[in-house]
Amino acid sequence: MMLSVLDIVIVLAYLVGIFALAQWVSREKSGHKKTAQDYFLAGKALPWWAIGASLIAANISAEQIIGMSGSGYALGLAIASYEWMAALTLLIVGKFFLPVFLRNDIYTMPQFLENRYGGKIRLVMAVFWLILYVFVNLTSILWLGSIAVSQVTGIEQSHALLVLGAFALAYQFYGGLKAVALTDIVQVSLLVLGGLMITALTLNRIGDGDGVIAGFQHLLQTQPERFHMILSKDNPYYKDLPGLGVLLGGLWIMNFSYWGFNQYIIQRGLAAKDIGEAQKGVLFAAFLKLLVPVIVVIPGIAAVVLAPGLSKPDQAYPTMMGLLPAGVLGLVFAALIAAIMASLASKINSVATIFTLDFYTKLRPGQAEAKLVRVGRIASLVAVALGMLAAKPLLGSFDQAFQYIQDFTGYFTPGITVIFLLGLFWKRANEAGALAAAIGSVVLSIAVRVMWPEYPFMNRVGVVFLLALVLAVAVSLMSKTRSGSDLIRTDDVSYRTPLSFNLGAILVIAIVAVLYAVFW
Repeated sequence: MMLSVLDIVIVLAYLVGIFALAQWVSREKSGHKKTAQDYFLAGKALPWWAIGASLIAANISAEQIIGMSGSGYALGLAIASYEWMAALTLLIVGKFFLPVFLRNDIYTMPQFLENRYGGKIRLVMAVFWLILYVFVNLTSILWLGSIAVSQVTGIEQSHALLVLGAFALAYQFYGGLKAVALTDIVQVSLLVLGGLMITALTLNRIGDGDGVIAGFQHLLQTQPERFHMILSKDNPYYKDLPGLGVLLGGLWIMNFSYWGFNQYIIQRGLAAKDIGEAQKGVLFAAFLKLLVPVIVVIPGIAAVVLAPGLSKPDQAYPTMMGLLPAGVLGLVFAALIAAIMASLASKINSVATIFTLDFYTKLRPGQAEAKLVRVGRIASLVAVALGMLAAKPLLGSFDQAFQYIQDFTGYFTPGITVIFLLGLFWKRANEAGALAAAIGSVVLSIAVRVMWPEYPFMNRVGVVFLLALVLAVAVSLMSKTRSGSDLIRTDDVSYRTPLSFNLGAILVIAIVAVLYAVFW
């Protein structure tokens, strides 16, 4: 696949435009020097539309587009559970989690843990998140993104990986989160437009030019086994998505951990002007989440008809892009790059935030604001370099990278969810119980994996969550809570939400219920 001159012009125009926009929104008023709050939390002034768009832009990257489309090619629409159930999770995050975080002026998740439990758990989880972001998240975005860029442009994958990392680093390097969040509305708009175009064109091609609806109906008739949300036990991919276990078990735990307690995601909510803006932004993101399978999973299923016999499922989306005419290919390719850039930049900024605010300020307290910003930029540079070096060794041999990433994070997410849920809603929980849950989650996950290797990982997440919860409660009750260790105020937190949020939430829930009823 080679880009035409028109395609190249469109892509270059996007790259130049988004870089210029990022620098423009990052500018400071005359005489004002960028502070740590400006760099890491966008001055705590993000409006709802920037929060919602940035949540989706941070989430949807090569990991989602290439990886989830590949899973759509392999196992079908059932992979959309990650998106549609995430929409429901976002409603809970907006109503019950963000009010506590914003009331207590939280700026990082490790900081919340220290204020709630103590310094040890903050250090443990900060180290975990840095390792996860650099060696799982950054590497996966770089690797899968470079696959797409290489297939579309024909350049060497290693060169594509280098260019992606360098550009993402450069465009957020000066402005930090503000540069990322205030450009994400452009990124998401382009992503949705480009995604809808590739879905429409592939379905129209399947329908022999009779339109999108005819193509979708043909896809339903010829690939009915790929349009079931709840997989039966005899399905070869039941281990990845274990039937009702998806709706009732481990996916909830993974979603709470990802959308509610993950610095990379929740940082947008923490940077809101106020709780009202944060909740409107989360609701906006929930509606966008409903649309994601249309622009990501459907092209993967369409590839089964249009490009059967691919050697790797993750080749599905790039292959579908190869069917697009000149100009349209450039726009869709720019949309894919937009998703990669947004997620990379968000991950880079979160690494810089945790390293600077949870490590450096503890080692060197009282540093000037300018010094903290400079340390954050250095941390960004190091994180990208490590991600580039680790990408191929860690992900080069995987066929469905999205599923492998979920499996890996499933070792830790039960403990993370236990720690935060107890920290938010049970005052008797203490640091000993939190540490027991964190360590127990990994140990128990490994034990279940070794003893029952065929046990679905999503079910494993649910079982380990319950075991870690019991462990955390038991240890908390058997140990003394250190006086003054809990600095989190919840007694004056209001969980009431405005009518607009409630009506929007009801609509999201109704849409998800209908989708599952239709495609059960």
